[in-house]
Amino acid sequence: MEQRALAFASEAHGSIDQRRKYTGEPYIVHPVAVAEIVRSVPHTDAMIAAALLHDVVEDTPVTIEDIRAEFGKDIAELVDWLTDVSRPGDGNRRKRKHLDLLHTAKAPAAAKTIKLADLIDNTRTISAHDPSFWPVYRREMEDLLKVLIEGDASLWQKAARQARPRQGR
Repeated sequence: MEQRALAFASEAHGSIDQRRKYTGEPYIVHPVAVAEIVRSVPHTDAMIAAALLHDVVEDTPVTIEDIRAEFGKDIAELVDWLTDVSRPGDGNRRKRKHLDLLHTAKAPAAAKTIKLADLIDNTRTISAHDPSFWPVYRREMEDLLKVLIEGDASLWQKAARQARPRQGR
């Protein structure tokens, strides 16, 4: 299952030549990093597959129905919980992120664990490469942490430590 999910996500992100914003690396490095973080805590095979696929529906032409057909209901449901529900027409960034937060708040613990891993990996990149955006992202992260408490406790703690303001920032 994991190898299928990795191949599927690699193909989906690669088909649009999606790259990491700050590093220019092929985008798949992010889902792989998220899956590795999830692997470090109690997890299921479905959680690893969903971690690899977590941005596919949001960022590529792949639909949740495609995920369901290829990987089944359980993985599709996790990916659906991890996919932003807001659209550009829903207002400014703050309004869109609030809509996404309300969606995430209802997610099962497994999806919240994957979301924590996503935050941890994104935080590494944003805090290192975009100091002007970091305060905005940190505030969004602090809000998300309030609704991710049912996720893995060790990942929650790690994400909370990352979100703390640092000297010099």
